[in-house]
Amino acid sequence: MTVPYEVQLLQKQRVVASQIANAPNLQWSEPFQSRESGFRNKAKLVVGGTSDCPTLGILDSRGHGVDLSHCGLYESGLATAFPMLAEFIRVARLVPYDVPNRSGELKYLLLTYSPGGELMLRFVLRSQSQLARIRSQLGKLRSLIPQLRVISANIQPEHKAILEGDTEFLLSDEDTLAMQINDVTLYLRPGSFFQTNTAVAAALYRQAGGWIDSTAPTTIADLYCGVGGFALHCDGPGRVVTGVEITADAIASAQQSSEALTSTAQWDFRVGDASIVPFVDSAPEVVIVNPPRRGIGAALATTINQSSTQTVIYSSCNVRSLAKDLEILSRFEPIRARLFDMFPQTQHHEVMLLLQAR
Repeated sequence: MTVPYEVQLLQKQRVVASQIANAPNLQWSEPFQSRESGFRNKAKLVVGGTSDCPTLGILDSRGHGVDLSHCGLYESGLATAFPMLAEFIRVARLVPYDVPNRSGELKYLLLTYSPGGELMLRFVLRSQSQLARIRSQLGKLRSLIPQLRVISANIQPEHKAILEGDTEFLLSDEDTLAMQINDVTLYLRPGSFFQTNTAVAAALYRQAGGWIDSTAPTTIADLYCGVGGFALHCDGPGRVVTGVEITADAIASAQQSSEALTSTAQWDFRVGDASIVPFVDSAPEVVIVNPPRRGIGAALATTINQSSTQTVIYSSCNVRSLAKDLEILSRFEPIRARLFDMFPQTQHHEVMLLLQAR
């Protein structure tokens, strides 16, 4: 944070460019900048302290809570909710989980803020023992934070550094948070993945859509499509857009978004492992991949490389795994690239490449 923002961008650009050095025709666009503060649309807060004096933030080396409710990274719509959440913990007598003593119940508060000013809140609990208490106080919670739309409780019983468990209880009538991104409304359910920085995510999707329009394809596959951010920015006359994602809730969200669009494209969202069965019928003209940090891996990279696909758009949060995948994608030449500063004040990056068949 002591490094001037312009220098941060320059350093990130050098890092990602150095990993994609064997691309003589690659053209870099200017990095897309973020706000330097107030950019995070989600908060993952460890709850520490006591019911009377809770902390919202992280744990120190002894496992004690450190309050970060005044951290400057969060969007204002998130930050204003933090003191109200602390008040709710006091009113509802929720017991923070004590890591050193392995006692207590409330582990985390997970909060997401939409461009429309609404919030999704997830309580992460050790067990179901305090569910009834939370339910009985939902009226008070909504009076404290009127902008809450989706409320749920996740059960994570293990004494491990795991953010959430497999069991989710919906506590509100609404089960989706609407995220208006460019001309598309994405619907997030509890547990859905969405980029941390809304403005930068919108720019990322716009850029991908522009690159796709320049190639004028009719068939597109969005692998690791999540709630459909990239796929739903591929609208165009006569296009068939397929999205593949392993999480059923994310596919349901993507389908909901596609049904709400006045579209000229045909959408087909499928639950499946993108790394195993990427092409159900035949290879699309364009493949979009936005994988986890580990990259798409050798199996999928080989499948794409041996297919008839002509264009690949690769969005990566780890340029080193991207570089490994590019070695396998030898049939494709990187021709355009852009850095998107999704995570200011850190060394993390998001970079997107346009690859064309040689």
